[in-house]
Order: sequence, then C-alpha cells, then structure tokens
Amino acid sequence: MKYECRITVLETKCFANYQKEYLADPKSGPCPFFNAGDTFILKRTPQQDDFYHLMNGKFCGEAWDAVSRYVYTALQGGSIMKGWTNDDRMMIACCNDGTRPVIFKIERIDIPENDEEAEWLTKQDFSNSAEDAYTG
Repeated sequence: MKYECRITVLETKCFANYQKEYLADPKSGPCPFFNAGDTFILKRTPQQDDFYHLMNGKFCGEAWDAVSRYVYTALQGGSIMKGWTNDDRMMIACCNDGTRPVIFKIERIDIPENDEEAEWLTKQDFSNSAEDAYTG
C-alpha cells in the first residue's frame, strides 16, 4: 500500500482584539498565507519527498510545526488520531498563531498497489462513534 496526505484549509480566523492588544503590528489582519479551500497533496517517494523538504516553501513554518506529526503519520500509513475523530485516517488541527489561526483537515489517502490490497481496503472500517471516542 502506498500513502499520500491531503491537507485542506477549512477556515481562517482573525482575532483583531488580540492583535490590537498584543501584537507589535496591531493591524496584522488574517493569515496572508492560506485561504479557506486551499488544498495540498503530499507524497513521500524517492522522487518526491514533500515531508522532508517541508513542501519546498509552499507551507507556512508555524503551521507546518503544528500539523507535521499528523502528516508524517499519514504518509507512513498510520492512524492519525485513533478514537478521536470520526475517521482514524483524518485529523482536524490548527496552526500556532493565536491571533489568526488556520484550521486544517489532514487526511491519509490509501493507494492500493495490487488487487489484494484493494480488497483488504474495502473491508476496513476506519470510523469511530461516541462510544469509541477517546475523551482524555
């Protein structure tokens, strides 16, 4: 099985009141790097290693710091957040900027390499319910 990872920007927020009170530039505004709906597909192959190369500057460093552990897990075929989200192959996370956070959906994409893997994949249930949920 091969794996890719899709990152989708779900939403960007801006807390002008916090910017006004705490930032050197009180009119910093929303994140200039991402927009809702932006999508990134990451691969980790001998020809293209988006994880190691931090997407070649196509991703904000602070945001990468916040999501990279989930991306790495997805690219290795792991459960991104078992028992937390309604699908073990997905996680919702946000960047570290408290005055203008960006909300990301991180998804593992499973790519079967043969019929056996394809058949195995169709039999899997990656879903979680409230009864399965990890509550800390």
